[in-house]
Amino acid sequence: MFSTTENDNVYSVSTLNRTVASLLEHEFSWIWVEGEISNLAKPASGHIYFSLKDSSAQVSCAMFKGRTRALKFQPENGNQVLLRAKVSLYQPRGNYQLIVDRMEEAGDGALRRQFEALKIKLADEGLFDEAGKLPVPELPECISIITSKSGAAIHDVLSVIARRFPSIPVKIFPVPVQGAESAPAICNAIQLIDQAVASGELSCDVILLVRGGGSLEDLWSFNEESVARAIVDCRVPIVTGVGHETDITIADYVADVRAATPTAAAETVTPDQSSWLQSFDWYQQRLLQLVSDKIERQREKTHWLLRRLHQQHPEIQLLRDQQRSTELSKRLLRISRSMLDSRHSQLATLDAKLGAHNPLRLLKQKRQTAKYLGARLQQASANVLIQKKSQLSNVARTMNAISPLQTLERGYSITLNADGEAISSSEQVKQDDMIETRLHSGRIISKVSSCIENDS
Repeated sequence: MFSTTENDNVYSVSTLNRTVASLLEHEFSWIWVEGEISNLAKPASGHIYFSLKDSSAQVSCAMFKGRTRALKFQPENGNQVLLRAKVSLYQPRGNYQLIVDRMEEAGDGALRRQFEALKIKLADEGLFDEAGKLPVPELPECISIITSKSGAAIHDVLSVIARRFPSIPVKIFPVPVQGAESAPAICNAIQLIDQAVASGELSCDVILLVRGGGSLEDLWSFNEESVARAIVDCRVPIVTGVGHETDITIADYVADVRAATPTAAAETVTPDQSSWLQSFDWYQQRLLQLVSDKIERQREKTHWLLRRLHQQHPEIQLLRDQQRSTELSKRLLRISRSMLDSRHSQLATLDAKLGAHNPLRLLKQKRQTAKYLGARLQQASANVLIQKKSQLSNVARTMNAISPLQTLERGYSITLNADGEAISSSEQVKQDDMIETRLHSGRIISKVSSCIENDS
């Protein structure tokens, strides 16, 4: 037999499961777990329930509907997957489980995670910035090609260069483009070209780094950090053409120019020969035309000078210049006189304007105007006064006609009660009330002895 003490904590099952769930959720943040899917269930709710197992253990997993929409594949039993999940506890049954946030196919998914991590790292270092990119020459002196000597890419690139501009020299540096030895070989080739150009042993001003299409694993050498840093450190501009148009590698991000395919890379670094030849022909024709026009203008100028030299003797020219000088002197004199007359006329006009604006004259005009306006004001005031007197007389006659005093003069009277109100009916007073009768001249104070209503 045993018994609890006061210091012992007694948990209910619900409390225990809730406490364990809280501990698990706070102890583990988001974690990545790899394993094989089994016992997969896809109910109508849209959630996914399954077990994730390896050779010796398994764990229950749940992926809710809101997260399943982001899946890029259809999970099936037997799939090897990589999960991003939180550790939790299903409290009603006390089962520990994983709540899945993301799910990728293992292998390719792991490589993509490495790709994204390296991409973020190099981007934060500024290795993708356009400011650090080297310009690609419009007409290269020599093109170095780093690729597999047996792949289709080298044949495509050489075919494009031969078609577009076959006179450009090409140097091929064969390397393996996949496998464990690929990345070191690519780095060595880039460094070899860079050192040879710097020392003057090689005349090369652009590098093509190309490879045909393949899976993410096949292209992985071009996602290695060592290859990316070799590209960035190279002092010769590098153009990449790796895989198909949809394939983008870390090498493409750090390269000076990224082309969609090896063929596009070759077209990027080689000008169109036919276009250049057309330009050369146009410039040649233009130059010949300019030279011809220049010669013709000089020939015409020479002939014109010869004619002038034969036709105009210096003595004749001197005489003409003297006559021209005399004419100009006379014109100058006429213009001076004309200007002087114009200035005299302007002066007279200004003097007349000044007289018209003499302050004494203006003052006299203002006084006359003030006197005239004063007279008009007096006349207007008298007219208004007469008009107002006439209006007052008419109003007084009207008021007198309707005044109660006029009625009193004719013998009528007004009787008021004690409150000063006019009495128009016997019902307004009662016996013994004091009343006041107003006459035209004087008042009579009376006491009511009786009230008689109108006879019916």
